[in-house]
Amino acid sequence: MCKGSDCMYLNILRRINIFDNYILLVIRKYLQNKYLDILMPIITIMGNLGLIWILVAFGLLLNKTYTVIGQIVLITLVISTIIGEGVVKHLVRRIRPCNYVNDIKLLIAKPVSYSFPSGHTLSSFAVAEVLSVYFNEYSFIFIGIAFSIALSRLYLYVHYPTDVIAGIILGLLCSKLVFIILQGGYFQRFIIVYKSI
Repeated sequence: MCKGSDCMYLNILRRINIFDNYILLVIRKYLQNKYLDILMPIITIMGNLGLIWILVAFGLLLNKTYTVIGQIVLITLVISTIIGEGVVKHLVRRIRPCNYVNDIKLLIAKPVSYSFPSGHTLSSFAVAEVLSVYFNEYSFIFIGIAFSIALSRLYLYVHYPTDVIAGIILGLLCSKLVFIILQGGYFQRFIIVYKSI
């Protein structure tokens, strides 16, 4: 039998689990349909390896006016991937919902990495926030794309809602970290050291 803080911790985990599974059940019961079954895998592919954001970055890199912003987008993707995929997922080690349910037909290949946080969501919100700072008039589009990618991860049953919520929060924090690095001149110092090697 658990005592004190152990019971409280287990109770919190139990409530999170109930919340997560309820939201996934609602999505399966009320949102799942043949049209979204086609659309959601396409949307999630946009987030695979940050594909949509890499395409945006290369588009910016090709325009001399926006070259620096394109570089910042790529830096943001690298930092968000390191934080999400490289650090947090391996600390938390949460198993994906699709690994617990046998009767679900996955519409994409089963991911092999851990579930928490959603890497697609983290990188998408990090880059969307960075792009929104530079192109404020298009922020609704950037955040809309990030939100669609996040929702696709729930619809496809490869993440829990709290994975996605954590991805959003960490993504926004990651974008702030990128601006702190840029404002502190750390990126320029890294480039100088890199070129001297």
